[in-house]
This record gives sequence, structure tokens and C-alpha cells, in this order.
Amino acid sequence: MLLFWFSTAGEAKMAKSESSGERSRTIKNNIRRLRFENGEMTQQKLADKVGVTRQTIIAIEAGKYAPSLPLAFRIARTFALPIEKVFQYEGEDS
Repeated sequence: MLLFWFSTAGEAKMAKSESSGERSRTIKNNIRRLRFENGEMTQQKLADKVGVTRQTIIAIEAGKYAPSLPLAFRIARTFALPIEKVFQYEGEDS
């Protein structure tokens, strides 16, 4: 069973149930920094470019929501970067 929760630091975390033996993982992002490096782009402007609400961008930036793969690619393309420069997947076992 897949579990999903938010740490006190606001990072989106996922884990399989303890019986499966998998460890927790975190998806971090650089969206806030990238927005400011790209002409101080607002959350609303980024949201409009990728087709989501401003609230979705806020939640992704805060680590409270992990974007779908297509959305992650759209965000990365907006900054003309590969997806791994925008999002980092960090597992305790990595």
C-alpha cells in the first residue's frame, strides 16, 4: 500500500507500507528560485503557462503536492531545463 504525507518542513513524502520494507522518499524542487531567476516570474504567470491554478504552484513549491509527470515536464520546459534540474527525488536509501 502506498502512503503519502507531508513533513513538518512541508516536503511531500511517499512510502510503501512498512511491511513492504521500502523507505520514505522526498520530492524537492527549485521552482521558487527558478521563478526569480527568470524575471521574477509570479506564481500566477507560471500557473498560466503550465495550465494549473496558482494554488497548485504554491502547493508544489511548498512541497505539499507532488506534480503529475506531465505537469512536472511542462514546468521544466517553461524554464528550458531538464526535469532533474527542477525536481529532485531523494530517498533515504539513495
